[in-house]
Amino acid sequence: MNYSRQREQVLRTLKENVVHPTAEYLYEILRNKNPKISLATLYRNLNQLAEAGVIKKIDGLESSAHFDHNTHEHYHFICDECKKVFDISANVAPDIISKTETETGFKIKGHDIVFHGLCHECREKKGEQ
Repeated sequence: MNYSRQREQVLRTLKENVVHPTAEYLYEILRNKNPKISLATLYRNLNQLAEAGVIKKIDGLESSAHFDHNTHEHYHFICDECKKVFDISANVAPDIISKTETETGFKIKGHDIVFHGLCHECREKKGEQ
């Protein structure tokens, strides 16, 4: 992938916003820095970065895809209340791939595991422990 100043700016902005932002969220931030950037340019750069494995595109969390600069193996937790997305270490379920392949006979080439519930903040607001 060739160097692009806009792509570098997109990647830097994504790394500065570790909330697993959508393209629309990033676009609002980037427009303040570079009013000439278009949403189409942003999508093109995000998709190129994801295809190159530099970032991760997370589909299925909401109607819009989210983007994650963390490409290490990990899972996600989505708060049902505030909709924030949190990273969960893959160590919570060690060997899940090999165990699943052994049990099912499938050959797994990729996976996305997403947990849903309430984050610490939202649990505190609701008075839950």
